[in-house]
Amino acid sequence: MSSPNKFKAVFGVIDAHDHPHGGRILRLRLRRGEALSLGELRGGTFVATDGNGTEIALRPKGFAVFGGKVSDARLARTGRVDIHASDDRVEEIDVGWQVCGPV
Repeated sequence: MSSPNKFKAVFGVIDAHDHPHGGRILRLRLRRGEALSLGELRGGTFVATDGNGTEIALRPKGFAVFGGKVSDARLARTGRVDIHASDDRVEEIDVGWQVCGPV
């Protein structure tokens, strides 16, 4: 299992929904590290872990705008962001998982 301490940012999954066109919307809250830029999020590869040893690699495809326009300033201020991911096994990721990265 990957150690969260080696990553620039560690997010907790606080909500997860199936996306109507495939993949999953993950609502993330920054737990440790620094707020990433949207470019780092969109271009990065992350590791989602469930605490029991399950790891799933994911790459955000984009951002959901449920709570308003996504920006670097908003992510830095609130520590929250909603991402859309459609990688293999992403449907397994749920509330309580950690998303660490970028790898």
